[in-house]
Amino acid sequence: MKERERKQAAAASPCAACKLLRRRCAKYCVFAPYFPAEEPHKFANVHKVFGASNVNKMLQELAVHQRGDAVSSMVYEANARVRDPVYGCVGAISSLQQQIDLLQTQLALAQAEVVHLRLRQGFSAGSPAGSPPPSSLMGIIPPIFEIDQSMWSC
Repeated sequence: MKERERKQAAAASPCAACKLLRRRCAKYCVFAPYFPAEEPHKFANVHKVFGASNVNKMLQELAVHQRGDAVSSMVYEANARVRDPVYGCVGAISSLQQQIDLLQTQLALAQAEVVHLRLRQGFSAGSPAGSPPPSSLMGIIPPIFEIDQSMWSC
């Protein structure tokens, strides 16, 4: 019984879009499935960035099965624009790309240091100076740099 009452209350309650726009929520409101009354901030940001009329046009031009993804994208972009009005999603992507570049550089330096330490360990383990590292290390050391194998042969 309570579930039925909740459905009736939900049907009487306008969606977040209609509530913000202060209009009656029609039975087949294009916004209702994607902007529930419990999440008014979603539509508020989308409306602020894109405008209700543009969102309405975009949703009506799409097939029903594509609308959910489109709304998710619009909400993500709108939230990014609210946080960073100039760059939006591009600012977030650029920041993440810079982090990736920095981490890749740090990883390459760490791998080079491991190679250096393993080579030094191989030479100090009784190998004469100038001799190649033990072949067992060659399988362990990840290939970071192209090594000219001819320099190791006598």
